[in-house]
Amino acid sequence: MSLEFGLLVGAILIYLSILISKTGFKFGIPTLLLFLLVGMAFGTDGIGLQFDDARSAQFIGMVAMSIILFTGGLDTKLKDIRPVAVQGILLSTIGVLLTTVITGCFIFFLSNYTRVAIALPLLTCMLLAATMSSTDSASVFSLLRSQHMNLKLHLKPMLELESGSNDPMAYMLTIVLIDIINSGEGISIGNVLWGLLVQFVLGGLIGFLIGKYAVKLINRINLPNSSLYPILLLSLVFITFTVTDFANGNGYLAVYIAGMVVGNNKLTFRKEINTFMDGMTWLFQIIMFLILGLLVNPHEMLDVTVAALLIAAFMMLVARPLSVYACLLPFKKFNNKARVFTSWVGLRGATPIIFATYPVIAGIEGSNQLFNIVFFITLLSLLIQGMTIAKVARCLQLDLPEEKTGNDFGVELPDEIDSKLEDLTLTAEMLQNGNRLADMNLPKGMLVMIIKRGTQFIVPNGKMELLEGDKLLVIKDGNLK
Repeated sequence: MSLEFGLLVGAILIYLSILISKTGFKFGIPTLLLFLLVGMAFGTDGIGLQFDDARSAQFIGMVAMSIILFTGGLDTKLKDIRPVAVQGILLSTIGVLLTTVITGCFIFFLSNYTRVAIALPLLTCMLLAATMSSTDSASVFSLLRSQHMNLKLHLKPMLELESGSNDPMAYMLTIVLIDIINSGEGISIGNVLWGLLVQFVLGGLIGFLIGKYAVKLINRINLPNSSLYPILLLSLVFITFTVTDFANGNGYLAVYIAGMVVGNNKLTFRKEINTFMDGMTWLFQIIMFLILGLLVNPHEMLDVTVAALLIAAFMMLVARPLSVYACLLPFKKFNNKARVFTSWVGLRGATPIIFATYPVIAGIEGSNQLFNIVFFITLLSLLIQGMTIAKVARCLQLDLPEEKTGNDFGVELPDEIDSKLEDLTLTAEMLQNGNRLADMNLPKGMLVMIIKRGTQFIVPNGKMELLEGDKLLVIKDGNLK
């Protein structure tokens, strides 16, 4: 295949994925599932594109997850997660560990005491469970935000915090189990705990320090073009991941923490940075899911269909709920409805598939079977859980009206300006004392910048006549309520 033809095929895949995702969104189908299906349709069992390089897929997934996690951290506000920080951290650590152990034991039971066509030793069962033990950040961020969901009891920030911070635990468990299986040695609980501690401490510390440095650099450096600022930040994302990895810390946790630090500080060119990072997130989500779809051979999943169905059902209905209930039991404000919903948002996605490539590359016996099971379960999770999250929230009466963000004029102010922009729609009651701006007696520190009437935008003056239904863009002092 020539480079030009490869570029054409890649562009067509992305083009088709975006067009299909628009149709899927109307029917409530997760866009990430559609990207996977497009990749499968063009793969070995579809049109016939050959791709079997697990190492390249792992590298692309690593790049994509770095961007996705950083952007997720960038959009996470500390004021939102502070009330649920403990719960989110428990879910992302103890919850992942419990899910691994419970699911691993069930897989071992299937392997040794049933007629299901899998036969795996205990450690390999635990490895399979570990690859699937974390909720997928790309899927959770994408679904909660694309569906504009707003939830009671701070559930949305808690779920986003969990999905953004639980990959390190699953990654560490996966790597540790691979090392133990390849070495043939027993499990040293002390070594495992020490390894986890080092990963989390170094990941958190390096992510925090580079995040602080990034804020100072972006705010102080004077670049000739504003488009360079997000590119500079993107380079720091990859530096964060690789430096942390070289230091034996957890790169995934580091980039998420760095994103949170950057997102919760004043930042010049924030709009340009957010727009760029959102675009890169979508691009790499598409590329990652397409590549993973190309990597799998669907006909091979037929051999593990029964086992994958049973494991998927067990994880959705038993393992995930048990781990969630155990982690949230001390917190009385989380009622059973909240726990049920949290259990249901145990979405699997690209992350488990990427983690499932590690046993393949490490040469673990039966790793191809593990990969196919993980892929099958991911498809089921996106299809069943991904398509029903909004409905489950409504059924459990946990949904809230969508909170309005920004304004209808698409205008934003730089962070360094201590003022706020709001839009205001005029009613008949507001115009009782007169229909001119001069008659409105606006508070001191408040100014009308522009008026939208239908499709027209009008620069106002004090003598201009206002009409019911006019929308005003108001700038006001940051200290005004």
